[in-house]
Formats: sequence, C-alpha cells, structure tokens
Amino acid sequence: MAHKCNAVCDESVVRNLVSKRHPDLAEKFDRFLLESYIEDNRMVKWCPSTPHCGNAIRVEDDEFCEVECSCGLQFCFSCLSEAHSPCSCMMWELWTRKCRDESETVNWITVHTKPCPQCHKPVEKNGGCNLVSCICGQAFCWLCGGATGRDHTWSTIAGHSCGRYKEDQAKKTERAKRDLYRYMHYLNRYKAHTDSFKLESKLKETILEKISISEERESILRDFSWVTNGLNRLFRSRRVLSYSYPFAFYMFGEEIFVDEMTDKEREIKQHLFEDQQQQLEANVEKLSKILEEPFDQYSDDKVTEMRMQIINLTVITDTLCKKMYECIENDLLGSLQCNTHNIAPYKSKGIEKASELAVCWNSKPSTTEKCVASDSGTSGKRDRPFGFGSSEDSGSPSQRRPKKETYGGLFFDISMPADVLHRN
Repeated sequence: MAHKCNAVCDESVVRNLVSKRHPDLAEKFDRFLLESYIEDNRMVKWCPSTPHCGNAIRVEDDEFCEVECSCGLQFCFSCLSEAHSPCSCMMWELWTRKCRDESETVNWITVHTKPCPQCHKPVEKNGGCNLVSCICGQAFCWLCGGATGRDHTWSTIAGHSCGRYKEDQAKKTERAKRDLYRYMHYLNRYKAHTDSFKLESKLKETILEKISISEERESILRDFSWVTNGLNRLFRSRRVLSYSYPFAFYMFGEEIFVDEMTDKEREIKQHLFEDQQQQLEANVEKLSKILEEPFDQYSDDKVTEMRMQIINLTVITDTLCKKMYECIENDLLGSLQCNTHNIAPYKSKGIEKASELAVCWNSKPSTTEKCVASDSGTSGKRDRPFGFGSSEDSGSPSQRRPKKETYGGLFFDISMPADVLHRN
C-alpha cells in the first residue's frame, strides 16, 4: 500500500489479491483467519483429544460446563481437562498435580524414616532395637536421631539423652503423618470409585446380552429400557461420587479455604456434605448390585420386582446427585467470599454431546453460498474442513479443523460478525 493510504485492506481484499497468483496462500490465509477467531473467542475452543480429532466446540451461555465432542471425548470446557465436576478447575488441577508429583512420597519418608546424622540419607528401621545403623556405617539413636557409638547403653552415652522433648520436630512429624493419612483416605476412595466405574463400563455388554435373551423369551415384559436407564444412571452417579472426594479433600482442608471458614463452620459443613455423600454412595452400591443380577434367568414376577427396584433407585440417585450439587453451590461454595471456584452444573441426562450445524460459503471471491446441515443432531463428516452447530439441549456445537486437500468450501460459525460472513 502507498504511504499514508487510508484504504482499508480487509480479508476479502487480501483474499482477492493473493488468490490470483498464490491460491495456496489464500487457503492458508482463510485457515489462519478462522483459527485466530477460535483462539481469541473464549466461548469457542478446540477439542483437547489426542491425537487431535479436528473439532472445535462452541458454547452459547456459560463457559463453566462439560461437553462431549463428536469424537466421544468428554471434557471440561473451561480448563480443557477431563470432566471433573463437582470439583472446580483449580481443585482438579491441584489434585492431579498432587497425585502426580512426589509430595506424598516426601510425606511418607518424613513419617517412616529418620535422616542419618552423618550422610543425611533417610534410614528405615526394620527391627525392634532403637539403635540403628546406616549403610555408611554411622550408628544413631532412632528415638532422637543423635549419633551414638557401637556400644549402645542408655546409661553411658555421653551427652546423649532421649528423654528431651523437641517440640518443633515432634509437631512437624505429627503434622506430616496426619496430612499423609488424610490424603490416603480421600485417594483410596477416589481410586476405588474410579476403578468401579471402569469395571462397570464392561457391564454394559453383559446387560445387553441379558436383554437380548430376555426379549427372545415369551414374557409379559417386552420393554427393558429400565435396565439401560438404570445402567446410565449408575455411570453418571458413580462419576459424580468419585470426583466428590477430591472436592471434599480441598473443601475441608487447609490448602485453599484456610481463612474462609472457622473450625466450627468447617466441621458443620463437612458433616452436612458427608451425610449427603454417604447417602449417595449407599444407593449407588445398591443399584450396582441389582444390575449385576442374572435377570435373564428370573421369572416374570421376579423381573417385575427387580424393575421396580431399579426404577426407584434410579430416581433416588438422581435426586441425591441434584441435592449434592445444590449443597455445594449454595451451602459450601456459595457462602464463601472467594468466587474463583465455579463448577459445571449437574445434568440428569449426562454430559451433553455437541452436534454440527454448519454455515458455509464458497471460497471463490465472486460468489457466496450458505449451507445449513439438514440434521443438527449429527456430526460432520471428516471431509468437511470445519463447521459449527448447536447441541440439542445446550447449544454445544462441534467444528472441524480445516484440511488443505479438501478446502473447497469454507464453513464458518453462524455467530461470527456479519461483515465477515457476507463480504464479497
């Protein structure tokens, strides 16, 4: 452009000038333009799948939500990690880091070992005598950690007394032991429910086989949707239950909200939450046990009785999950001054799946063409460069990342500015 020229060189002008001599650069320009729009828009994010599926998700209302991409990956839209409600994003980040790093290994070493007074390596006692010896050859007293000679007699060690109380060291060791036991309590229960969720996921094939056998029999019951509904409810409730333990670890610990609550308030809120958590856990285990029964071998009366039990437990667990989320949002997090902890809302039907609804235009600069997908509930095919749509319930669309070899038509978000969509 000439010096001091005030003409606006917008995207269409650049596209017209570049496409005449370098069509490949025009395609790159269009692709980078769209990717820039996605990266600058907090309501549109790429799916974090590995390897990348090529989809982008757009939400319309709240970015603190959980979505399912058309590739099948469920993730938190806010932090792009796995779906983790009722944990907030900060809680989940701290929890995964704590489980990944060596902080608890250090705690275990502090609780179960003593440092050698000469080489300072941790030493674990494997016998009853309190005179221990390091691999470097140094002998020391296990009770106080003081260096001693080989001849360990409690009455003749000069300058050595195990009866002197060292408050700082004792408090440090006791605190490390308490923190370790508390962490192991929540970790064991989190892993137990996570492992149960993985095992119960394999239960789906077995239940489908039982349903197929039951449908072939001459029975008064022909509709077995209550079984699949109960199984889906079990998956959702088990997932909520497993992530409730990392939430409780930080909600009632001293890592985040140490100054937000008094000890009395923390105790009251912890009892309130744990009561609801215990009720949900008991009913989830009942539902899991009933679903594993061989109903394909039962009589009609027994199957009818089992049907009513599963339907009732399905409603109860759904209600308890709702109450737990209401308790977290209103009684626990809602009463705090810190507003940085937002959780994804509870969905009775599970995490909503994104669908595609594309608006496209022709890459030729002289013509404009709009295309709307005929079925907004279906995801786009792989040969589409990219596209947007709205979810059936919450408007969580999916979009395809552009491909160089199939860049015949451009798909743009219907929420993009009008001057971008309707430029000639």
